[in-house]
Amino acid sequence: MTRVYLDYNATAPLRPEARAIMHAALGSVGNASSVHAEGRRARGLIEAARTEVARLVGADPRRVTFTSGGTEANNTVLTPVWALNGKPHPIDILLIAATEHVSVLEGGGFTPDQIRQVPVDAEGILDLTILKQMLAGLAGTQARLMVSVMLANNETGAIQPITEIARLAHAAGALVHTDAVQAAGRIPIDIGALGVDVLTLSAHKIGGPQGAGAIVRAGDAWTFAPLTVGGGQEKRLRAGTENVAAIAGFGAAANAAIADLGRSAEWARWRDGIAAIVAGDRKVGGKTAIFSDGTDRLPQTLCFAVPGLSAETLLIALDLAGVSVSSGSACSSGKVSASHVLAAMGVPASLARCAIRVSLGWDSRESDLDSFATAWRGVLDHVAPEEIQAA
Repeated sequence: MTRVYLDYNATAPLRPEARAIMHAALGSVGNASSVHAEGRRARGLIEAARTEVARLVGADPRRVTFTSGGTEANNTVLTPVWALNGKPHPIDILLIAATEHVSVLEGGGFTPDQIRQVPVDAEGILDLTILKQMLAGLAGTQARLMVSVMLANNETGAIQPITEIARLAHAAGALVHTDAVQAAGRIPIDIGALGVDVLTLSAHKIGGPQGAGAIVRAGDAWTFAPLTVGGGQEKRLRAGTENVAAIAGFGAAANAAIADLGRSAEWARWRDGIAAIVAGDRKVGGKTAIFSDGTDRLPQTLCFAVPGLSAETLLIALDLAGVSVSSGSACSSGKVSASHVLAAMGVPASLARCAIRVSLGWDSRESDLDSFATAWRGVLDHVAPEEIQAA
């Protein structure tokens, strides 16, 4: 059986460009902090990757700090300990969207009483009116603020109006962060145009290796306290000997991802083709719900539900049919749990339990639609029609 992989938002297959440079790096010796030839060679790989990752988001390479992944990057920047123009500027309150990734929801170094959640609408878009009200309400407290809103949602693909969010936040004197992990390589990103102060990235979402990520600052005014200390690496913003091979692979993947941005229309056509396959099946009877369908979303992400068909049942059945997808909700220890994203959007729990996420990427092809269609029909052949009709 030839398997079809449709779970790029979980992790993407390693790109050949990344594999090649990682293989070469693993075959070389050298600590990037050493001054001898081997050390300089390792340092060269890191700095080349820094340039490529910076180019992916329109940034200055000098403002890229490598981490072990997106979660570490988010945990690092979500700290009350910041400096502004070299002077301590502790943050008192963190405002986040209700649909953030769990690594942001948990608030990093902020205590629960310092975190405020901003609601979203039925499409998963942050309520700008409420954000403005919350910022205004905090203005009289003299609290120093940080706003963190992801650029694109990992479950639904909904793209947030980050530029407007940043404008409102900056007017209130807030520091602004966006988690761009899912957006990178899927839509063009320019950190300057977004207007944020800092963004975070992950290598394995774009076809790089697992275990590499980055923090990217828009300028030098804001600096964060390092999460890991004990060495001078990464300009003392992230201690520890660099993972040269993984960082090199990240750079190669970033370079390839830039070239792939021109495929967005193709991805969107395939995504919509899969949606049509699901919605058009006579057994489904037009009951399919497409989440965040009424707003801008990533061109390669589809989150849908068929009432009466549980996500757990569909995941297993599609997997047995050779198709890899995921639940629209977070998974823990192999169990499908309630999606906080869909709950925040007001989706009934009974429907949210049926949510499936399909996500495409760099190695997807049009033939994947045919394979999905065959698998989907086979799955529905084993589902009692009354389960759907009764929902």
